[in-house]
Amino acid sequence: MVGLSLREEKIIELLQQTSDLSVTDLAKHLGVSTVTARADLRSLSAKGLIMRTRGSAVLTYHPLLLEKQNSNIAEKEAIAKVAASLVSDGAKIMITNGTTSALIAKYLMGKRDIQVVTNSTLMIPYARINANMSMTVVGGEFRPSAEAMVGPAAINQLQEYHVAITFTGTDGFTIERGLTTHLMENAEIVRKMCDQGTKKVLVSDSSKFGKQGFVRIFPMDYIDVLITDNKLPADAIARLKEMDIEVIIAN
Repeated sequence: MVGLSLREEKIIELLQQTSDLSVTDLAKHLGVSTVTARADLRSLSAKGLIMRTRGSAVLTYHPLLLEKQNSNIAEKEAIAKVAASLVSDGAKIMITNGTTSALIAKYLMGKRDIQVVTNSTLMIPYARINANMSMTVVGGEFRPSAEAMVGPAAINQLQEYHVAITFTGTDGFTIERGLTTHLMENAEIVRKMCDQGTKKVLVSDSSKFGKQGFVRIFPMDYIDVLITDNKLPADAIARLKEMDIEVIIAN
């Protein structure tokens, strides 16, 4: 997570593993005094990442989201970095919610005069530290499990914007079924955001390939570019290219 010290990141990791870690136990794990451990907890509480309880703390992020953030970390970072390289100075883009797509904002540092429209609250920390990025977060109903704004209000607001590129993630994709997700409201948001983009770019690690969610978002050939890792099967890459989808492998 952006803006955290190594020790704070370790605390987040420990709290993901157990919800009843005392301050004393936390200090032992970190090799610091209880005074230092409490100071770290106060810092994380001020950043909104934890809530203090009597003698311990609990994470304020949904467990499902944390599980997604901790999977295929290296692949997601590489994919996000390549995605950001497609963004030119002065570009106007959309980024859907998702743990991979949210990382794109991390690699927009150094770009100039970038305007981003998103429904992802995960991107807010990056907007705080990047003076060259202007970010619009659409309103709507907040979903903690996705750190995202969804619903009719968000969709109506998205209609006001048109962008050069929409970057989207997915819960799963197949050649036959296209992009899918587990929630109807998330499918509606992704459809609308991609409709508003001239170029549609899917950012997804290969573990999502072959997986099929409950709700279909749209066919695979609605995507212009797929950025993924080098574990995507060669036959899948060949079939995607036959569909005129550009496949970029992030290393």
